[in-house]
Order: sequence, then structure tokens, then C-alpha cells
Amino acid sequence: MTSDIPAIADSPLSVRRRRHLVWLLPVLWTVALGLWGLSRQDSVWRDEAATWQVAGRPAGEIWRMLGNVDAVHGLYYLLMHCLFEVFGASTATLRLPSVLAVAVAAACVALIGRRLAGPAAGLGGGLALGLLPAVQFYLQEGRPYALVAAGAGVSTLLLVSLAGSGRGRGTLLRWTAYGTAVLVCALLNWLSLLVLPAHAVTLWWARAGRGLWLRWAAYGTAAVAGALPLVLFSRSQSEQVSWIPPLTWHMLIGPALLLAVGAVGALADRPVRGRLSLAAVGLPLLAVPQLGLAGLSLAQPLFQDRYVLFSMVGLALLIGAGLGAAVRACAPRFPRGADLLVPGVVGVAALALLPVELGKRAPASRIDDVLAVAGEVCGLKRDGDAVVFVPAARRDTALVSPGAFTGLADVALAETPVASATLKGEEAEPDRIRAALLGQHRVLLVTDAAEVAKPPSAERDRAKAAVLREHFEVVTDRQVRGRRVTVFERRR
Repeated sequence: MTSDIPAIADSPLSVRRRRHLVWLLPVLWTVALGLWGLSRQDSVWRDEAATWQVAGRPAGEIWRMLGNVDAVHGLYYLLMHCLFEVFGASTATLRLPSVLAVAVAAACVALIGRRLAGPAAGLGGGLALGLLPAVQFYLQEGRPYALVAAGAGVSTLLLVSLAGSGRGRGTLLRWTAYGTAVLVCALLNWLSLLVLPAHAVTLWWARAGRGLWLRWAAYGTAAVAGALPLVLFSRSQSEQVSWIPPLTWHMLIGPALLLAVGAVGALADRPVRGRLSLAAVGLPLLAVPQLGLAGLSLAQPLFQDRYVLFSMVGLALLIGAGLGAAVRACAPRFPRGADLLVPGVVGVAALALLPVELGKRAPASRIDDVLAVAGEVCGLKRDGDAVVFVPAARRDTALVSPGAFTGLADVALAETPVASATLKGEEAEPDRIRAALLGQHRVLLVTDAAEVAKPPSAERDRAKAAVLREHFEVVTDRQVRGRRVTVFERRR
């Protein structure tokens, strides 16, 4: 005897729950990965220290600083200033926005995957994003790159929605949201505008109609126009990226491997010209930013993987395509096995990547730790001692942990970072630094650890090193997490 009551698993409520789980599970999974070891053993490295010390300034002082340096990160600094004001300065406040941003990107991957290739592809891609090694690094980073990835995910989801829904209700609102997402990403890092040519390739691949092309061009152009003043102004501060080395072939090995993996995922999706597929969305989003940044780097060295972290959204979509294809292949013969394939593969991948996951959460994953060296200074200092920094950018440890430097005289500093509207302050001329050091009995030198230190290049730094070498002797030398504190006493 059969029942007229439909099975619970087939009820509309159950179907809706399963649809929500496709994006909700990746969000929860990504947040869990992000919260795991969030403080990195209470360490903060130099890039995050810049965020910390700028976010702690009054908004007016931040705005004044942006006229001299780091305008490209201005919106991010102002956002972090607001969060520090509300929640206080801590490693959790510093990094939690990145955790939540990657979770948003994972949800977008899942929704795109579900729409274009089914629930398994959406779930697999959404869960895979947080496991990618590059994403693991910036998942817990107090910098804007994860936020850009979230914006790229949102804009790509909106484009997919608009490409598949014609002129339906809410189209204008979604196009406005698309242009806004692209613009906000550009204000966080204008290299994110490389998402636009990636989306253009997607539209070309799917043989989009003339109306769709025109609307995309209009809103994309508006976003570029909105970001153009920042792009032009930040070019006047290009010395900030002068440390990036010229592009070499070995720098392209990593991107080439990523593109190879992406191509495999694209083949699994059986891409067909003329239809919107995961391959048509994911492969351009992975490849175009990587290739575009490489092309720009031929004119000016800019090639850093974090600048195109958002391209990992494309890689996750392609991984989802591969997993979705595998589930479809298994389902006819092994239906129960097919249901377990995605969680099984993700679980195995998580275990295989455990050394990477642990490494990214250790202080040694970054080049240095400004908080650790501040602790060493606090233990070694005596009231009345002097302190100098080589290079001057290592003053960041005092700016993030001012209490550790209480009682020390920063004898090289002529104008504080806030007063000079800079990141590291303005130092006195070499002759004045020399005279100030010669008037000291005991000096603490904060610099880089021996294995990463470079010979002093600035004349001021060479003057500091010469005075300490000629007139002082080392009494204590400590190295900790990429930095070094050396105590000098005046020779008798």
C-alpha cells in the first residue's frame, strides 16, 4: 500500500534547504578555516603593521597621508579605521574582514556553480576556494586583497545572473550593483579592473547579444571612470612599488601551473562556444588577470600574486566544474558514492594540504613579526636609552606597539609619521643623526634578521651603521621572527 503523502526529501521545503546548503556550507567551512589560528600566535608582519598603524590615526590624518603615500589603499585604510574605532585594535579586528570576505567569495562561487553546472559543482567549488594555498595565505591577512576577491565574486555572480535572465524585473538594479562592485574593488586595488576584460571574454565565449554587450560596456566604463582619478593619482606614488623585481620566466611558473589546472577543469565542463558554462566564466577569470598583470609588468614591474588574488575565484569555479563532472559520471552506477564524492575529495584535499594549512598559520609564514621584536625591545631597554631603526621603515614596530618603546629616545626622527603625513616619519639629516648618536651611552638598533637583512642603501642608514660600528660595541644581540635587536654601549 502506497502513501499519498509526498516524501519529505522531495518536499519544496526540503528542496529549498538543499539549495541553501550549497552556498551555506562553503561559507561556514571558509569561516572555520579563517578562524582557525587567526592570531598566528599573536604575530603581525610588516604589511599588516602598515594597516594597523594607519587605521589607528584620525580619519583626517589618514586623508592627509594619502596625499603623500599609499593612496591606492585609501578606501581600505578608512574602512579599517572605522572597525578599529568600533571594535578596538586587535589581530581579530585586523583579519576578520578578510575571513568574511573570502566566505562571501566562496558563496558566490557556489551560487555560480549551482546555476551553471548543478549543486555538486557549486558545492565543490565553494568548498575548494578556502583550501587554495594562495587563498589560505590572504584569508588571514590584514590587507585588502581578500575584499577584492569578494567583490570580484559578487560582480561575476551578477554578470552570470544578468546574462541568463534577459531584461527581467530588477535588471537595472543588478546592473547598478555590478558597476558598483567593480568600482569598489577598483578603489580597494585598481588592478582589479582586470576583471572587466575577463568578463568580456566570458561574454564573447557565450556569444552574448548586442544589448548585453552594450549594457556591460556602459556600466564597466562608468566603473573605470569612477576609478580613473585614483589610478592617475596613485601613479605619482609609483615609488612604493619600486621594490618589485622585473618579470622573469621563473616568476611565471606558478601561474602557468594554475592555468594548466584550470584548463583541465574547463575540459571537464565540456565548454561549447555559444553557451554560458562554468568554463566560460571560470577560465577567463583565472587566465586574463594573470596574463594581464604579466603584460603590465613588462612596462613596469608589478607582478605579485596578491594583486590578482581574485583570479582564484575562477580557479575554484573550474575545480567545481571538474567535481561536478565526476559526480555526473558516477551517479548512474554509484548513486550513493556520487553523493559522497565532493565531501570525500574535499576532506582528502584538506588532509593532504594540512602542512600548508599549518604553515600559513605560523608566524614563520611571514617574513617578520613586528610584535615579537617589540617584546624583545621591552625586555632589553633601560630608561634614557636611544633607539634607531635600519631601515627607517622598521619603525613600524614602535608605531604598532608604542608602549614597548616608552622611555626610549628615537634620536634619528625629525618629524613623526602623523606630523609628516607619511608611513614611517621623516628622519633628520645624516650629520644630525651622527651628532645625536655620539651623545648617547646606550643605543638599541632595530633592524632585519641577518638572513633577510640588506646592506643599508639610504645615506641616513649608512650614517647610523657607521657611528655604531666606530664608536660603540655590541653587548646584546637578539633575533626573533625575522627581526633583530642589538644593544650597543659607547666605548670608553
